[in-house]
Amino acid sequence: MKIIRLLSFCVLFSGMSSLTFRHAFHTSITEIRLNPKEKTYEISVRLFTDDLQMALSKDNANQKFKLESKDKNDAFVEKYIKKHFGFVSPKNLRKNYTYIGKEQEGDATWIYIEMPANEPLNNFKLQHDTLIETYDDQVNIVNIFLQNQKKSFIFNENEKVHELEL
Repeated sequence: MKIIRLLSFCVLFSGMSSLTFRHAFHTSITEIRLNPKEKTYEISVRLFTDDLQMALSKDNANQKFKLESKDKNDAFVEKYIKKHFGFVSPKNLRKNYTYIGKEQEGDATWIYIEMPANEPLNNFKLQHDTLIETYDDQVNIVNIFLQNQKKSFIFNENEKVHELEL
């Protein structure tokens, strides 16, 4: 009888711990690539889906979100990403971009953005504080690929904005 109770407790505890401890780190990866043919910057942001769902919930009066590739949450994702990811010109103007959409891949959500490449990004400021309001250990890595070169930037609680020197 004690063994059955012990096994039941272990099963219950392991199920609860898997709900609480989803992953040990909070990070995102962003890639920015120039498409010279289309004259656009193609931007992809990879976030853990559960982290993004949590941030969307906090941003929307604790509404529950279940993100899937063909759900009806794009307006919420677009609003959130535009609030936390953006470019500011040397003249201090926020640069417009277009939210293309999102898709699921395993435990991650890819967010796709496109921005006109009518001027170089050099000396622009990039804000990327995505998920930092939700997790104080959040790290956002940005890789910019231009003319066969790669520049990387790390965003966190202490550095939410970087000046792009490319």
